[in-house]
Parts: sequence; C-alpha cells; structure tokens
Amino acid sequence: MTLSVPQAAARMEGVLAELRRVVVGQQRVLERVLVALLADGHCLLEGVPGIGKTLTVSTLARTLGGTFARIQFTPDLVPSDLVGTRVYRPSSERFDVELGPVFANFVLADEINRAPAKVQSALLEVMGERQVSIGGVTHRVPEPFLVLATQNPIESEGVYPLPEAQRDRFLMRIPVDYPTDDEEHEIVRRAALPTAPPAELLGPDDVADLQRVARSIYVDPVVADYAVRLVIATRRPGDAGLGQLAGLLAYGASPRASLGLVAAARAIALLRGRAYALPQDVYDVAYDVLNHRLVLSFDALADGVGVDDVLVEVLSEIEAPSVVPSELETRAGSAA
Repeated sequence: MTLSVPQAAARMEGVLAELRRVVVGQQRVLERVLVALLADGHCLLEGVPGIGKTLTVSTLARTLGGTFARIQFTPDLVPSDLVGTRVYRPSSERFDVELGPVFANFVLADEINRAPAKVQSALLEVMGERQVSIGGVTHRVPEPFLVLATQNPIESEGVYPLPEAQRDRFLMRIPVDYPTDDEEHEIVRRAALPTAPPAELLGPDDVADLQRVARSIYVDPVVADYAVRLVIATRRPGDAGLGQLAGLLAYGASPRASLGLVAAARAIALLRGRAYALPQDVYDVAYDVLNHRLVLSFDALADGVGVDDVLVEVLSEIEAPSVVPSELETRAGSAA
C-alpha cells in the first residue's frame, strides 16, 4: 500500500513522540535526525560528553526496528574491524568472507574521531555507495542503511579530525547543546525512576516506504534555485554580493550539498505534513547541511572567524524567493 503524505507524517509524528518519551529536550536534534532518516542521508552528532548523543541514536534505532550495530571507535581499530575480512578455513581449504558490523540497517559510529584516518576512510565506500568490496567481491549493505556518528569537539588528546571527504559523506552535522535548566531537572528526576525500553513502531520496509514518500515531495524550481544559490554563494561569495566573505573561504560546499539541501527540504516538509517544500524548509535545514562542508582560509582562522559567522552572512544576505503556498500546493497536485 502506498502511503499518503498525511499518513507518512502521522507515522513520523509517532516516532518523534516515542523519541521524546525517552530523550529529554533536544527537540531540534530529534527533528533533524528524522530529517536525515527520511532523506536517506547519514548524520554526525557533535557535542560534549554526557548530553544524550548515544542515547538519541540508540533509541531511534530501537524505535525503527531492523538491525542495529554500535561500533566504539578507538585508536587501535583497523578497517577490517568495520567492513569485514577474508578468513582462511583449513577444513575447506578456502577463504570465506566474514562481514563486519557495518552490515546493519542502523550503524552507530560512537566517537568516530577517536579512530585514525585509515579506519575513517574505510567508511567512505559504504557510506557513499552502500556497498563494501572485500577480496574483489562487492557486498551490498541492507536497506535502509544509515550511519549515525557521534563526536566530541572539545578534546584534542587521542582524536583524529575527520578528513574532508569523510565529512562530505554526512548529509548533516547536528550540534547537540546542553539541556535547559528545567530539562536537566527532569533528567535527574527520571534517573531515579524505572524506565521502559522504547517501543518498536516501524520496521525496515516501513522506513523504506517513508523514504519513498519523502522523495515524492514536490520541490518547485524556484525553491531548488534558492538551495543552489545558497551553495554557490559559499564558493563564489563575491558574485552573490557577499564581498565581505571574499578570502575567508578556502573551499565552499560541493554539488553534493545542493542535492542534500533539496533532499533535506523534502524531508522536513514531510515532517510538517506538506506535499511540497517551501523556501523556509531550505532555510531551516541549510545550517545543518552546510556547516561541516566549508573550509576556512588561513586568514579567517587567524582573524578568529568561524564557519557559523560565514553561514550567518550567507543565510542573511541570500534572498529567499517569495512564493504563495497555495500555488505550490496546486503545482504539487498537478505533478503527482
């Protein structure tokens, strides 16, 4: 049975409610994680220790069913620990393939920046192509497939910065901040109470259906143009009227960012119960899609300019198109 947009939105609202039952606060984080899920993109949760990153990811995986693997990244990890390897069987006098823990629907890469670059690079193929090559044979990972990674941004001892190619594989980098005072009181209160495990509300086939509905959300050419203009402004800020950013960016976002912006806009529109995306949807997800894809120049680093400063300028100065939602709704109906 093909899901309608209202039906899909209702299912996702149920998933969000279950996440909120387990995770106190972090409303924006929970919504963005579901956006990444619907957009079929991997996400990186970044925040200090002890604020619920791992709890959020593990709760999501249990709520969605399917297979789940948690990989604790450490400096002594090797690529075969993730993707698998060939093992010689003396009894049969041949090599068998032992698949690694990445062959799961939901993979939690915990503290991903604690593993060296060669281990992080082992994830490039599986995140980008949804497959692993071992001994000249290609093995597909199950569908849906989502890597949810966490990292701690404040430590410099025993951590390895993610390579640019690795960061670009993530659809979103989602900052996770401290809870509010009231939320922290609620966390302390709940800690003394017995807690029920999260309910399994969906299965892998249900998630795949929801992702198909998200891909069907209508994106008008003017909305897609807005997304592309935001990305191009990070590469050629002077052409976009952002001369104040000239010399601050060594590299802007790639076309993968444009694709990610449109996919994420579709997903958040579905969460909001609409069959069409608005410029506001693009604006709302732009920070999370772009913040890990920009490489600052040496001058920017020397002047103390951060990526957030650059994105504030881009999102403030690039004008969003004026659209009439009712017209987009009509066009979405015609496109369907």
